[in-house]
Amino acid sequence: MALSTLSTAKAHGSHRLLLSPLPFPISRRSAVGFQKTHLCPSNPLYHSNSLASAVPMPVSSTPSARHGGAVRSSLIDPDGGALVDAVVPPTERAARRAEAAALPAVRIGPVDLEWVHVVSEGWASPLRGFMREKEYLQSLHFNSLRLTDGSVVNMSLPIVLAINDADKEAIGDAATDVALVGPGGDFVAILRRIEIYKHNKEERIARTWGTTAPGLPYVEKVISPAGKWLIGGDLEVLEPIKYNDGLDHYRLSPRELRKEFDRRQADAVFAFQLRNPVHNGHALLMNDTRRRLLEMGYKNPVLLLHPLGGFTKEDDVPLAVRMEQHSKVLEDGILDPETTIVAIFPSPMHYAGPTEVQWHAKARVNAGANFYIVGRDPAGMSHPTEKRDLYDPDHGKKVLSMAPGLEKLNILPFRVAAYDTVEKKMAFFDPSRAQDFLFISGTKMRTYARNGESPPDGFMCPGGWQVLVSYYQSLQSEETGKQSVAMSV
Repeated sequence: MALSTLSTAKAHGSHRLLLSPLPFPISRRSAVGFQKTHLCPSNPLYHSNSLASAVPMPVSSTPSARHGGAVRSSLIDPDGGALVDAVVPPTERAARRAEAAALPAVRIGPVDLEWVHVVSEGWASPLRGFMREKEYLQSLHFNSLRLTDGSVVNMSLPIVLAINDADKEAIGDAATDVALVGPGGDFVAILRRIEIYKHNKEERIARTWGTTAPGLPYVEKVISPAGKWLIGGDLEVLEPIKYNDGLDHYRLSPRELRKEFDRRQADAVFAFQLRNPVHNGHALLMNDTRRRLLEMGYKNPVLLLHPLGGFTKEDDVPLAVRMEQHSKVLEDGILDPETTIVAIFPSPMHYAGPTEVQWHAKARVNAGANFYIVGRDPAGMSHPTEKRDLYDPDHGKKVLSMAPGLEKLNILPFRVAAYDTVEKKMAFFDPSRAQDFLFISGTKMRTYARNGESPPDGFMCPGGWQVLVSYYQSLQSEETGKQSVAMSV
């Protein structure tokens, strides 16, 4: 069924619009674009966001106006009705730091810090900290949380903090609060009204990934070396989390994004997650989605292009390289700068397929997006020990259409784009002449880049491709250098 075909399903008083895709595979799920400001003309990426001094704003309760009138960030309400803001006000920070210095301390790692960032800005609203046992069990077994008013919000990934025996002993039985110390040794937050409970790693892994096979990236990085206890509590973050990597101005909070959607008077916001380099097929998908929304009667749909910026596996292209690649793509103006916002989503990546894609969608609800684009095998990966996909590639979009707590979000499965060898460009796959289309997988794209070869004309803009070639060749040079040193020893 073509993307333009529209069906409407009513769920809990709201309508979920399902744009059905063509039943053919696609190997990637991303797009690119930017918005125009006048901060740094030499780099179009810096044109994306003019929110460096954005002032936090309350979320409006005024209904959106699709056919005229004021349009507010209440296009879709955040889960729980209000965005969580766990960052301590500037006037109170000195006192909180002094308090933290007197509390039992728990040292956290880089991925833990990313979760502190996520929770503190409201991406996981209404969650206010690391999960206590009741929240953890609901998330692990039901992929959702039931609130005190009886309503249900989606929460498919446990957001937890592990500690070891020594930490638990140091905290003792009498402490109610602990200080969190970051990877650099500085106080990051206070965790209030703590609860410590057992960390059953095998159960957590099996229920999140559907397998306990060795080789799951997040498991090996975070869970396997973690302690056998979990500590939950409400976060008070001592100051906004910054990484000082030259990209912090792209890490817009949900509150800042909603403010920008309001400024643009968006009557629809369609979010697209990506963790891969961008090619011209992705841009085709984004432009076509906007066109379809216009045909449906929306006046000003805005794209939230939202690359994931937290932990990713070792063979993924690093964030800094991806952003540089995006910059080259943006120079060509592939998407309309007036209708596209580029920002970084700070969450770590689990590669947990249909379970994780619910988290990705839920976080974008809190950011103000009322449409979410989903493709083939979202948040998936190859099986770590067998030659097959870990998840059924169609299950992600099916699960999203049924997920508890996501009824208010409109799911947009996208059409399949491939390289048209006749037209010499990326185009939507036409099954009547399937022999004319070439599907260039991520593996094939990386092979081209490593070998310094060029992909077919029209697959990716030359500047963007050169960024990838330079990156992979630098990896080869590093490997060659290490081998030379090893041989000389």
